[in-house]
Amino acid sequence: MHPDRVTRRSFLQQAGLAGAGLGLAAVPGAFSLAARGQNAQATPAATPAGDRVQQFRTAGATTPIQVTKLRDTLFLLQGVGGNMVAQTGPDGKLLIDSSAATAATRLRETLGKLSPHPMKMLINTHWHFDHTDGNAALHDDSGAFIIAQENTRNRLATAQEIAFFHLKLPPSPTSALPQETFIDKEKLFYNNDELDLVYMPDAHTDTDIYIHFVGGNVIHAGDIFFNGFYPFIDASTGGTINGMIRGADACLAVVDDKTKIVPGHGPLGDKDALQKYRDMMATIATSVEKLKSGGQSLDQVIAAKPTADFDAVWGKGMLKPEQFVELVYGTL
Repeated sequence: MHPDRVTRRSFLQQAGLAGAGLGLAAVPGAFSLAARGQNAQATPAATPAGDRVQQFRTAGATTPIQVTKLRDTLFLLQGVGGNMVAQTGPDGKLLIDSSAATAATRLRETLGKLSPHPMKMLINTHWHFDHTDGNAALHDDSGAFIIAQENTRNRLATAQEIAFFHLKLPPSPTSALPQETFIDKEKLFYNNDELDLVYMPDAHTDTDIYIHFVGGNVIHAGDIFFNGFYPFIDASTGGTINGMIRGADACLAVVDDKTKIVPGHGPLGDKDALQKYRDMMATIATSVEKLKSGGQSLDQVIAAKPTADFDAVWGKGMLKPEQFVELVYGTL
């Protein structure tokens, strides 16, 4: 997918904690993407990447963190950036994803109210800054031990580009880097529960994992799952639509009707919500692939409106329908 195919207009149609990818739902007007094509409206130049990240961090300093109890020792935390899950218990607090660096003080206060146990462990679902920007602050303050799939460390340790959003990001500081990595799977026994960390290749990025709290019957799906709107797929760092579908299938294989499923962005979900999301992606991917294999250009595929049956439900969030079609087309 070529970044110049994206023109500019507001895409932030879903406010608050439902959240857009890369943490920008909490930063109204941080930058905007528009429907592409000859009739797209001209708008001002894009905000420099550094300003976008700074706007995210500015919001992190002031945005409240909402807490939802999932189980007795498991809690959903929602502020800026991706959804987080905290686990409490005698082994110490465990946190999944770290929000903005500037949210660290507020995050520590929130965690302190959940239990007296110290912060001990941090797991990253993938490398994007709206899930990892707080890594260094949490590690430096509490000594939190950071775990992630090995590609997450590799990407955080080097300069990265998210072409779709015209973002160029410098390497993260050493203290932000995961201290333990794995390739395919990792199993932890922590706070009287079994945690299965499972790699989903070429999904939202090439760094994604889901975390399954087996005893607690909770899954944090990271950005494999955007609940309620079309997902962003970061083609520039290895994401593909078929990988997203495979990721959803893998999560569905280990859940039941009582499992609480935490998406990377959006409200808390369940098996039915994840199944509808998976089926939406698969149906659109099949339609786009058929048109593309038949020789139709991206413009022609967009004009065919392969998302039309889904737009009323899924088209009111981060991406315009035609933008999602572009991402699907570019990663097939």
